[in-house]
Order: sequence, then C-alpha cells, then structure tokens
Amino acid sequence: MIEEEQMNIRNSKITVDVLMTIFLVLSFVRWEGGNGFIFHAVVGIVFALLVVLHLYLNRKWVSAASKSIKEGKANKKIMQIFAIDMILIAVWGIAIVTGFLAIPSFLFGIEFFYVFSRIHAVSSRLGAIFIIIHIFQHAWQIRSYLGMKLKQK
Repeated sequence: MIEEEQMNIRNSKITVDVLMTIFLVLSFVRWEGGNGFIFHAVVGIVFALLVVLHLYLNRKWVSAASKSIKEGKANKKIMQIFAIDMILIAVWGIAIVTGFLAIPSFLFGIEFFYVFSRIHAVSSRLGAIFIIIHIFQHAWQIRSYLGMKLKQK
C-alpha cells in the first residue's frame, strides 16, 4: 500500500513537471496584438499555479534539505540542488509577480507596464536558464523513471 502511494505521488510530481515544461515553452510563444498578450497571461497563470503545486508536492524534500543544511549534514550535491531551487523560487517569484502586475498595466494602459514587462522578461529568461540547470541536476532521476516505465511495458 505504501509503495503504491509513493508511486502515485511520484507520478503526480512527474505529471506536474511535464505540464510545467509544456506551459513554460508555451509562455515563450509570441503572437502580435492583444490576443497574444492574453494568451501569454493565461499560460503564465496556469504555469504559476503549477509552480505552486510543484512546491507543495516537494515540500518534504525542501524541509528535509533545509534541516540538513542547517545542521551541517548536507552533502555537496544536496547543497547545490537546494541552491538552484532557491534561486528558481526567487527568480520565478519575481517573474510571476511582475507578470501579474503587467496584466492590469497592459489592459488599462498604466504607466508602469514597461517596467513590469522588462523585469518580467529578464527574470523569466533567467528562470528558464536555471530550469535547464535544474533538469540536468535531476537527469539521473529522469532516466531512472523512464527506465522503470519502459520495463513495465
């Protein structure tokens, strides 16, 4: 029973990760005009919700890693993964907040749209770079999961 529950959690995490990747890629698609901005905003909102869900599903690891680091028991690999995770949270937090701030600015012509838009653009591109690093950090887990799925077929 516990093993099945752990497998369901693992499958949920992977599903959320795949959806996050899809919505991240979609968020970089650019269409001209107001509809393109609305598409980007909707995709961004879904991505933001998936980020929150991802953090919720991985809260036990974040808590355990934080505790391990505070106690001086974390190895170099855990510290590197944790550092990239914290950078991702900060960078995507900025991207998400400035993205939300840009929506009413765009729709109602508020003066700060350009500022929010520029910060959003820079932070989202930095976030994409750190996501690539994050994926490489977890490459062994991805290969392991794919190997298990292939063996099941």
